[in-house]
Amino acid sequence: MKNLDWDIYRCFMSVARTGGLTGAAQALGSSPATVGRRMLELEERTGRSLFLRSQTGYQLTGDGELLFEQLQEMEAAARRVESWRREGEGATVRITVGTWIAWLLAENFPALCSERDGFSLAMTVGETRASLAYRETDIGIRAFEPEETYLAASPVGDVAYAAYRQKNAPAAANTRWVAVGEEEAISAYLRWPHQQAEGRIVATITRPRSLLDLARAGAGCAVLPCFVGDLDPMLERAGEEIPALRHRQWIVMNNEDRHRKEIRTVVDRMTKLLRSHADVFAGKRPRRG
Repeated sequence: MKNLDWDIYRCFMSVARTGGLTGAAQALGSSPATVGRRMLELEERTGRSLFLRSQTGYQLTGDGELLFEQLQEMEAAARRVESWRREGEGATVRITVGTWIAWLLAENFPALCSERDGFSLAMTVGETRASLAYRETDIGIRAFEPEETYLAASPVGDVAYAAYRQKNAPAAANTRWVAVGEEEAISAYLRWPHQQAEGRIVATITRPRSLLDLARAGAGCAVLPCFVGDLDPMLERAGEEIPALRHRQWIVMNNEDRHRKEIRTVVDRMTKLLRSHADVFAGKRPRRG
């Protein structure tokens, strides 16, 4: 068997991490069909069954888990070499965050990185938990305090959630809901409409960011973080805060890397930015002009 190139292994890692072809294809900038063909090719060329395939996604077999562990070690080694190579060229700080923190960071990008800095930022956006075990990223945001001993964590306040609708919408709007599809509803707030408003969901989408657009357009109510919904002049709450969804958020980083100058700088700036929004994160409604 000829040596397999790294690209097919990278494709395998993406499928393993996302649990399916659609998420992997989005991460790789490819199509689900192409990713599926590459996984069949990998299994054929290795002579191993790597996935248990079902309607709910792709689950690793024993051989798949072994290959995943070995490739994680290869990834970690490659990243260390790449970090060493780039030391003299200006570093890249990798940040992994959810949809709405990414939105806030983008809105306030100059507070994180400017032309005077000797580093750049690379942001990965998604609802899956940020993993730093093999230095897949440098900084992450989590909804709970990490238990991993190799991680350092800093709390940055609570996050509250509520249902929002188009401002001045008629009361009947409260009977219509929009939601992320059940397969993509990873987070508790994304699952809430399916659990509490079953039968009243009039539209589903694949990405949480579109919930804001649908609610603004009057399509129905959407569950959003209060720091998103309360700051939007086109929206109003369709009820009180949903207490069961409230959680604390943490900035996490690898213990061995947290003292690197560029990572420390970005962490300090992110911490300052998020804590400056502590009240609106916690659901304390801002004054409107």
